[in-house]
Amino acid sequence: MKIIDNIKELKEEIKNLKGTIGLVPTMGALHNGHLSLIKKAVSENDNVVVSVFVNPIQFGANEDLDKYPRSLENDAKLCDEQGVKIVFAPKISEMYSDEKNNLTLICPPYEVVDKLCGKSRPGHFDGVCSVVAKLFNLTKANRAYFGQKDAQQLFIVQKMVRDLNFDIEIVPCPIVRESDNLALSSRNQYLTQNDRALALNISKALFNIKKLFLQGIKDTRALVDVSLKIMEGLDVEYIEFVDKNTFNFQTEADRNTIVLIAARVPESNTRLIDNINLWDEM
Repeated sequence: MKIIDNIKELKEEIKNLKGTIGLVPTMGALHNGHLSLIKKAVSENDNVVVSVFVNPIQFGANEDLDKYPRSLENDAKLCDEQGVKIVFAPKISEMYSDEKNNLTLICPPYEVVDKLCGKSRPGHFDGVCSVVAKLFNLTKANRAYFGQKDAQQLFIVQKMVRDLNFDIEIVPCPIVRESDNLALSSRNQYLTQNDRALALNISKALFNIKKLFLQGIKDTRALVDVSLKIMEGLDVEYIEFVDKNTFNFQTEADRNTIVLIAARVPESNTRLIDNINLWDEM
C-alpha cells in the first residue's frame, strides 16, 4: 500500500493501476463504519483508494475544523490491513491553491441544501460536492462508497453525479451501529460519559418511530411529539420526515420515508446525526 500526499504522484499511480477502482472518501479518524465501506469497496474492485482529508471548505466559521480528530498513522494501518492500494492524504495547500472565497465550487440547488443539515451549516454541501468532485477526477474511480448515516449528503452526491454526468457509480452502504445502537461517528470521540448516555436516545427515538409506523401511526407531528419526549435533555436541531426519492418533507409517513434527526449533547456540545428508513431497514 502507498500513502500519497500530493496530486502529481497520485495521478501517476492511478495511471498504473489495472482494473476497476473503488474510492472511499473520508476525513480520517477511521472507525468500523468506515471499515465497512472499505471492505465492500475491496470486495467489488481490483483497486481501492481511500482519501483521508479534513476538508476545510465544508466547515463553518464556528465548527470543529481545528479539533476534528486526526489519526493518519492508525488510519493507514487499518487501510493496509484491509487491502487498500492507496491512501491519499493531501495537505490543504495541495487541494486548494486559492482562498475559499476565490475557489470554483459546485453548488447544489437550494431546494436540496436549504434544509436539514444545510440549513444550519450554510455552504457545507458546496464544500462536500466540490471536494468529492475533485476526488472523482483525480482517482478516475469506477465506484465511490458513501455511508447512509449522512443521508442528505448521499442524496446530494447522487444528484450531482446524475446532473453533471459523472461516469461513476455511487454505492450506498448501511449505517453501522455499536452494540447499544449508537451510530458510529468520528465525533463520538468528543462525547463525555453523560453525553453518550443521552446520545443513545437519538437512536431510541428513531427505532421507536419505526415501531409506531409499523403499528399504523403515520402522522409525522404525532411521531415528532413522542420522539421529543424520548430525547429530553438533548438540544434537538431537527426531526424531519422526507421522501427518500425526492428529499421533500412529508406530513404523513409512508414506505418511502426516511426519518432524520440532528441533535447536540450538552456537555461537549457535540452535534450528532442519525436516520432510519421506515420500511427497508430493520
